[in-house]
Amino acid sequence: MISNSSHVSRQDTACLILARGGSKGVPGKNLRRIGDLSLVARAVRAARMAGQVGGVYVSTDDAGIAAEGRLHGARIIDRPAAIAGDAASSESGWLHALPYLRRDMPDLSRLVFLQCTSPFTTGAEIDACLTLMRDKGADCALSVIADHSFLWSQDADGWGQGVNHDHASPRQRRQDLPPAFRESGAIYCVNADAFEAAGHRFCGTVALCPVDHPAIEIDSERDLQLCIHLALQMGGVGVDPARLRGIRAVVMDFDGVHTDNHVHVDDMGRETVRCSRGDGLGLSMMRAAGLWRMLILSKERNPVVARRAEKLAIPALQGVDDKVSTLDAWLGVEGLTRHEVLYVGNDVNDKPVMQVSGLSACPSDSHPDIVAIADWVLPCPGGAGALRVMADALLAEVGQR
Repeated sequence: MISNSSHVSRQDTACLILARGGSKGVPGKNLRRIGDLSLVARAVRAARMAGQVGGVYVSTDDAGIAAEGRLHGARIIDRPAAIAGDAASSESGWLHALPYLRRDMPDLSRLVFLQCTSPFTTGAEIDACLTLMRDKGADCALSVIADHSFLWSQDADGWGQGVNHDHASPRQRRQDLPPAFRESGAIYCVNADAFEAAGHRFCGTVALCPVDHPAIEIDSERDLQLCIHLALQMGGVGVDPARLRGIRAVVMDFDGVHTDNHVHVDDMGRETVRCSRGDGLGLSMMRAAGLWRMLILSKERNPVVARRAEKLAIPALQGVDDKVSTLDAWLGVEGLTRHEVLYVGNDVNDKPVMQVSGLSACPSDSHPDIVAIADWVLPCPGGAGALRVMADALLAEVGQR
């Protein structure tokens, strides 16, 4: 059974993510979080950011994982318990899902298998793997890490023997070792027909696609904690940096984006809201850089919006019901296109304008329908650092931070 439709842009390529509920090493592993996103959410979002992937699917036996997959824009395939245990192979889950994918995508010719346990995969890496497979005419391709290690094995008597080097000869320089690669464990791409016929992922000629993400597969609590710390150190923003480089305008909703979506009303009916000074400083640095046009676009008409906009020196348009038309009119005056816009929204009235913008983002506490369509889930709530994360990421891409 498949539930919950999502936008399909490339009908020949589907991504399938296996995410079972059970895990002995890390209980509830696929729902554990790194940088405010669960492992399954990270995998789904990486697939959605790949330009060559048309449909993203999660195969699971767990209701919580299914809900998380739907929230982030995947379709769900119910995985039978018989092939969801510790002993079940990944191939069994992939083969079980294949008829559903073919029914949903009649032109299906390529499959991408992503592992939730590799949390740093990017859409650009998925596209690179697919492109390499196509260009080389390979039956499959996988992500690999260049490995310059001296490898050893043991002989029948337990003595060490060099595998990729002659240990009995003078020591080689590491750079003189023959090229070697190890699987990153993140991305496997296959020709759908070849995979179905062979029944396993290495279903013919194999192309190796080197990637540069941390080569960690989460199998223990220690691995998970290491990835959490790595994510903080790397400053990953949750969106491919290349997409940030084309942004020339940032347009923002007000309530729930600049604020925490709460309003305080006194006995005279006067409203006050709470904003973040950190957000304000980030927007101030963006304004000083002079590289982006900025606009607040709000459905509400409230003096507090005007006062905050004046404080930030950002123009504001209020009482806007049709945000798409208003955005287009503003872009016409500014000489910009929709493709150059990053729109930040948080609720269902923002959905139409987010869907036509070049890049869409939302705070982490946004409405589920918005989280599902946003290209970029900012790792902070509205009014509590979301816009600062956005500003820091944009400034870092142009060397202004």
